[in-house]
Amino acid sequence: MKPARALVTGGAGFLGSHLCDALLGDGCMVVAADNLLTGRLSNIEHLRTDSRFEFLQQDVCNPLLCGAVDYVFHFASPASPVDYAAHGIETLRVGSYGTFESLELARRHGAKFMMASTSECYGDPLVHPQTETYWGHVNPIGPRSVYDEAKRFSEAVTMAYHRYHQVDTRILRIFNTYGPRMQINDGRVVPNFMCQALRGENLTVYGDGSQTRSFCYVNDEIDGIVRLSRSSEHDPVNIGNPTEFTILECAKKVIAVTGSASKIQLEPLPQDDPKQRCPDISKARRLLSWEPKVDLESGLKLSLEYFRKAVQEKDSAPR
Repeated sequence: MKPARALVTGGAGFLGSHLCDALLGDGCMVVAADNLLTGRLSNIEHLRTDSRFEFLQQDVCNPLLCGAVDYVFHFASPASPVDYAAHGIETLRVGSYGTFESLELARRHGAKFMMASTSECYGDPLVHPQTETYWGHVNPIGPRSVYDEAKRFSEAVTMAYHRYHQVDTRILRIFNTYGPRMQINDGRVVPNFMCQALRGENLTVYGDGSQTRSFCYVNDEIDGIVRLSRSSEHDPVNIGNPTEFTILECAKKVIAVTGSASKIQLEPLPQDDPKQRCPDISKARRLLSWEPKVDLESGLKLSLEYFRKAVQEKDSAPR
């Protein structure tokens, strides 16, 4: 039987590159499409000699000319606060035009489709933990809105293609995911803390550190993504770790794992920063028999060598 062929938009990004690994491991042929705005070729360098893997450097907001595919994974988007603050218009474009182009490709070829959405759809939630039926509490014109609203629009487009064109769609709501291949300067909690700790700098905690997050190690996240891709569920599904930590607790764990002498430094809380973020994964447990296996301390230890090497390379690079 001919192997399935999958397109991963954003395939040179942190999560997209790990997904490429998993799909190849499942015997698929994989095309990774990425304009390298935030993706990096180093994330997929180990795949370049695999005859089943193809890299297509292009903006997915333009028609995708990759031939027939059996599955489209739409993961293209700036996803960190630093990236979508710097590339707000591009974030809105890939959430709109990029989603349309990806869905059109799936429609033309009768392919299955998955859209990578985000827990940011819940905004600063008034419901805790967040279930998929919660509609969110989002500021549509705030500094984070370019990402939040792009993803909310993407979900609407995805459901419209399912309803009007019968495209076989899935919507994945990703909660804070971390691990190797993250950009060390991307502004997310784990890379920020790991890099500061490894440099012996103070760890920057915003507010009083009592705001909460739930951190999912990348291997667990990818396992949930692959399981969802094999399901027949069309409504959104949360994939994240339901174990909740305050930001202060996370900072202390990073200091312990790295063995750093760093201290904690409190800074003002940014506008619209969510006070709580934790997934209800009852649906994923029921439909996918999925739940994360890697606790935060273990995941930080698994990520340590990557961040140590990345910091050394960054700090020794010519300026």
